[in-house]
Amino acid sequence: MQDNLSPEDIDRIIEMAWEDRTPFSAIEFQFGLPEAEVIKLMKRELKLNSWKRWRKRVQGRKTKHAQLRDDGVLRFKSKAQKQITYNKISKKRY
Repeated sequence: MQDNLSPEDIDRIIEMAWEDRTPFSAIEFQFGLPEAEVIKLMKRELKLNSWKRWRKRVQGRKTKHAQLRDDGVLRFKSKAQKQITYNKISKKRY
């Protein structure tokens, strides 16, 4: 499923995965990638230390897993979210 994603889509998925308030279900809804595929994509695209920091941050986090969220949290993204395009800072360089 990751093969047909554009660089812009990959950047957007990375951005959404880093956001605290965006659940994996929102990424799946928008891009069709389940949580396991998002994890694979992040591991492939991020530097090793960035990926480890991200995994530690999101594992078990209530806001990243819709079934763990409080009932009052209904939105997919924060109001302060900004568009990031081709963010190369934390991505692997070949």
